[in-house]
Amino acid sequence: MPFLLKPIVLYVVAIVLLRITGRRSLAQMTIAQTVMVISIGAIIVEPFADKDIIKTIIAASIYIVLLLLFEYLEFHFHFFEKIAVGKEVIIIENGNFIPANLKKLKLTKAEIMTRVRQEGIPNLNYIEKGTLEPNGQFGFILKRGAEPIRVQDMEYLLNAILLKQHLIDKPINLVDELKKQQI
Repeated sequence: MPFLLKPIVLYVVAIVLLRITGRRSLAQMTIAQTVMVISIGAIIVEPFADKDIIKTIIAASIYIVLLLLFEYLEFHFHFFEKIAVGKEVIIIENGNFIPANLKKLKLTKAEIMTRVRQEGIPNLNYIEKGTLEPNGQFGFILKRGAEPIRVQDMEYLLNAILLKQHLIDKPINLVDELKKQQI
């Protein structure tokens, strides 16, 4: 195989293999980034075995160019993004697991429940939709009423009630009031 063709073939094969193995092992990096990191790491030792640093620099440059090309294609062509990176997969819907998707992703209910608890979600019934994202992370959308209340939500409610009942004459800022009270 010609020298210049070898890194291109290995790059494409590595992406295909990583897509087959799934998302759980990829953490935060995209598949293309993972391939590039592994490839660069592997070819760094090449000069020691081959004694040809020029070939190593050329091969590393090819991997970087391929990474940039893949990222460009992913950004500009939706179909390419679906092929190279994938899309999120729904694993929980309306508080219920989707067994077919769990099987396809080789995920257990216990693994997902661990992540649910780590996110501070008491049980599956709070989840409207749960996904496994292309980067291997879990995403959860909570059902209405299960979302945590934010300070601005509480402030809005208090101001609406207190102003309506004429208990205050101007809106309050909860954060400032709590600072004044040193709470």
